[in-house]
Amino acid sequence: RHNIHLSASNGFSGGYERTSRSLFCIAITGSGTGMERDYYGESRSHQSDLASPEEIGRIAGQRAVDRAGARRPKTGAYPVIYDERVAADLIGHLLTAANGASVARGSSWLRDALGDQVLPKGLSIIEDPTRRRVAGSRPFDAEGLATRRRAIVDDGMLTGWTLDLATARQLGMSSTASAARGTSSPPSPRSGNIALTQGSRSRAELLAEMGTGLLVTSMIGSSINANTGDYSRGASGFWVENGELAYPVNEITLAGNLRDMLRGIVPANDARQHLSRVVPSLLVEGLTLAGD
Repeated sequence: RHNIHLSASNGFSGGYERTSRSLFCIAITGSGTGMERDYYGESRSHQSDLASPEEIGRIAGQRAVDRAGARRPKTGAYPVIYDERVAADLIGHLLTAANGASVARGSSWLRDALGDQVLPKGLSIIEDPTRRRVAGSRPFDAEGLATRRRAIVDDGMLTGWTLDLATARQLGMSSTASAARGTSSPPSPRSGNIALTQGSRSRAELLAEMGTGLLVTSMIGSSINANTGDYSRGASGFWVENGELAYPVNEITLAGNLRDMLRGIVPANDARQHLSRVVPSLLVEGLTLAGD
């Protein structure tokens, strides 16, 4: 249980309580250089919403077994599906670039993109700090401003930055009530409780549409050029042939440019609604894959 209370020099004083429950399991299969691992876990605000330890352990164990015998795929340009458990990382790169602190420093590949198309038409990113039974919800931000629902991207168009009072002043705008802070650090802008518009098809249907390519289930490391959006990340997952999972793969590097990647994403309909980032599996065309 957490009790949060804020008193500010502007006269604001307020507080709220929240609870959190978490349960995670890491499972390992194989031995030596053939060892593989995977995991499953949940964090919930209410104990009654949390899956049982047996269910969490079962899913983690099955995921690890499915990864046994992983190998490197062939190098080339392929379509990629980011599984919903890692797809939020891809959208997170857009949120970082839309953060007012990055924009004010001039170190964002979206710094001149306000009002531009950054996602396909029909897709929006909505921030809602007032969602019930979600860990990221809060009635006010770290500067005492009332939080509210807003669109960061609307129908594919970038509609606003994520701002606290300081970055809003720097950019000549108003705060979006997005300040966050620790007990020993000053406020800084941060988005939370975001949701990307879901598609109408399942992940299995996207796999069938993709035909041959990569399903990513885990990301390793990150090399993102904040100014250009050039993207390079380590990954593992499953090779897909004829729309079906063929074999597990690892030690892969994916490369592309975030501006191009995000403008062509195709979402599935499998996002988990209890997460603070509700993002479904995403199909991305034409990434460069470095393997064997």
